Amino acid sequence: MQFSEKWLRSLVNPPLDSEALGHLLTMSGLEVEEAEPVAPPFTSVVVARIVEAEKHPNADKLRVCKVDAGGEPLQIVCGAPNAAAGLLVPCALVGAVLPGGFAIKAAKLRGVESFGMLCSARELGLSEDHGGLLELPADLKIGEDIRSALGLDDIRFTIKLTPNRADCLSLAGVAREVAALTGEPLALPVVEAVPPTLDARRPIVLDAPQACPRYCGRVIRGVDAKAPTPEWMKQRLQASGVRAISALVDVTNYVMLELGQPLHAFDNTQLSGAIHVRYPRAGEQVLLLNEQTVTPSADTLLIADEALALALAGIMGGEDSGITLDTSEVFLESAFFAPDAIAGRARGYGFSSDASHRFERGVDFDLARQAMERATRLILDICGGEAGPVEEAVSPQHLPARPAVRLRPARVRLVLGIAIGDDAIVALLERVHLAVRREGGDLLVTPPSFRFDIGIEEDLIEEVARLHGYDNIPAVAPQGALTMLGRSEDRRTAWDVRRLVAARDYQEVVNFSFVDEAWERDFCANADVIRLANPIASQMSVMRSSLIPGLAANVATNRNRQQDRVRVFEIGRCFERKADGEPVAGFHQPLRVAALAAGPALREQWGAPARNVDFYDIKGDLDALFAPAVLGFEPVSHPALHPGRAATVLFQGRRIGIVGELHPVWVQRYDLGPAPVVFEVELDAALESGLPAYREISRMPAVFRDLALVVGQEVGAARVLDVLREAAPAIVREIGLFDVYHGRGIEPEKKSLAFRVLMQDTQRTLEDAEVEQAVEALVRHAEATLGARLRA
Repeated sequence: MQFSEKWLRSLVNPPLDSEALGHLLTMSGLEVEEAEPVAPPFTSVVVARIVEAEKHPNADKLRVCKVDAGGEPLQIVCGAPNAAAGLLVPCALVGAVLPGGFAIKAAKLRGVESFGMLCSARELGLSEDHGGLLELPADLKIGEDIRSALGLDDIRFTIKLTPNRADCLSLAGVAREVAALTGEPLALPVVEAVPPTLDARRPIVLDAPQACPRYCGRVIRGVDAKAPTPEWMKQRLQASGVRAISALVDVTNYVMLELGQPLHAFDNTQLSGAIHVRYPRAGEQVLLLNEQTVTPSADTLLIADEALALALAGIMGGEDSGITLDTSEVFLESAFFAPDAIAGRARGYGFSSDASHRFERGVDFDLARQAMERATRLILDICGGEAGPVEEAVSPQHLPARPAVRLRPARVRLVLGIAIGDDAIVALLERVHLAVRREGGDLLVTPPSFRFDIGIEEDLIEEVARLHGYDNIPAVAPQGALTMLGRSEDRRTAWDVRRLVAARDYQEVVNFSFVDEAWERDFCANADVIRLANPIASQMSVMRSSLIPGLAANVATNRNRQQDRVRVFEIGRCFERKADGEPVAGFHQPLRVAALAAGPALREQWGAPARNVDFYDIKGDLDALFAPAVLGFEPVSHPALHPGRAATVLFQGRRIGIVGELHPVWVQRYDLGPAPVVFEVELDAALESGLPAYREISRMPAVFRDLALVVGQEVGAARVLDVLREAAPAIVREIGLFDVYHGRGIEPEKKSLAFRVLMQDTQRTLEDAEVEQAVEALVRHAEATLGARLRA
């Protein structure tokens, strides 16, 4: 919404400068996006009359003009094609400075002296028109400063309105706000009914009263469509960002800007029979004023006569019945269209209009007749003619209701956090024309017809806040008692985990939580994906259930950029559906930490042979992350991992994730090069791994014993270690696997696992008997628990 400051001040004139006025509007909810001068700065440009215009003796396209600028006649050389005797034009005198800093000096053009410059609209920064001199109205005073004569010392405000404040899409609406905020008197234009002087009527039929419950029409005959628009009206329109077109069109635009009611003028001689407000018939088309032919959808309201559709109701008129400079008989329309019947329709046809912008937000349903009378008076004053009676069709039961809204003053004080009395609340609401009556301790507030945005108590609380002034509401910092929560020393933070993984030569990445559906299918075997309703891209349409696909994509990206050695990790949230039996439906969103290694195990060097990273490298990194806790590993089948080279990760007896080499199929499909290895575990488990516990270092000699136990092929080494540790006496400090044997002397279904046992006491040297007793205890427990036997 753009408007002229001078026009606004003709309705309400607060003692504020332009900047303060803009701040007032912004703080009341009418955000001022821009406040710019109507015309750029320039000096010493006056109204002048061309007395004579003769051909330049040395140039075909130049004229030598004698100009009356209010003093001695000036000789000015001009190249404009419309320079002619008798024309009033802007004249920049010698010493003038035009927009852009262009200074006017006395000059000699093709041998003829020139003292000044006659200006086009473009040279004054008023428009882009430079086809000729700017022709001024004949009633302007010669020698008058052009800025004063054309009202160019004005500010054009551009306000950004929220959709609920359609009442401020007019000068009258903004003026009501300023008057309410400042207490200054409001001087809206007085609209008096224009008595009919001829009996010319056109019947109106409301075929869709729910969409158009009020329609006013009036015939005006004998108008002079070629009559010039008054300069004061042109100035106000142009200063408000609206181009002057012709008197009849300018009047309808002027009333729309002034009162907020869109109007439309039809050429009455092109109409046939009654006016119908209806929905379209099958296959019906309308040629619009913008030369676009549309086939209205079934829910687009039309204005039609007995013969054809004339206009898209509340959006745009039709070309066939539009007014021209030859129009002498006008049918003037002023109506109320329900917002739901107009909203979105114009955008559906690929354009918008000032009328649809207002109607879809809500126009005062009691304003149509008043706007009709205002426009009629202006047309008669400017274009002449005679007016018939106003024909009005109305469906009262379909007009919007304005029920009273209950407001609790105590609620106002609670929400706003200010001490404001009941009487002050009533006074503020009445300043914006809200009818207030008391009922017990509550207020019943009835909004006027132009306030579509008042429907619930919160709307009224907002009104009180902005009228009281947001600047006057103190900013009170919230207060609360905060207690420092204790945190166990042996529990890590996510940042501790990041530092530990980064210390193992990994780089952190942050991938999107929404991924390609193919990734979920390939790496997770997930057929029941969590699909996004509005994905930002087709290849990012589902939520991830694992971090592994994103890390694999990082490898592919790096390989495409000739980076073969990749070490990446991520801490992020995954998304899984809850099982049907869980008490609350929805989604699990676990946090996990995953790391991937691809390419050479070591950076290129001379000290070690080159080899690619393998399962045991990343298993070692995982062990280091959880140290001093001891992890367990069991074989697992996983869709993302290589069969036989994958394991479930066990922590304190529970499964927390997986580790292994990526499946060859996906390595080939996604061009990952040498098979990457990866782990993914629950972040909570990594946070709970604890701290190393102090153990006294013994000065006494250590005793080593080797145990070779024969167990079934299905028994894992980790299981045997757990069993031995269960039975280990206090003198056993360490047990470690150092050999696995299959072959001669061992049954095919068996294997031999060799463990080295370190025994030591901190106070004394161990005796042979207690060492043998400890070894025997380990063997007996392994035999009883696992069916193991000591290898001969």
